[in-house]
Amino acid sequence: MDFSQLVSDPAVCQGKPHIKGTRLSAELLQNLLATGWSRENILETYPYLTSEEVDQALAASKSLD
Repeated sequence: MDFSQLVSDPAVCQGKPHIKGTRLSAELLQNLLATGWSRENILETYPYLTSEEVDQALAASKSLD
């Protein structure tokens, strides 16, 4: 999978992978899903995210497990 929308910077999100141009970590999005949020709810709550960015963040989180 392409992870071009994810970056890691020690000064942002404690160095955890996050969506480029935001402070939303891949881990946060995975935790939202784990607590019952749907992808649609995430996209409605964070309208500046694209579906592709959410997919990349979730795939990255799963690969870290």
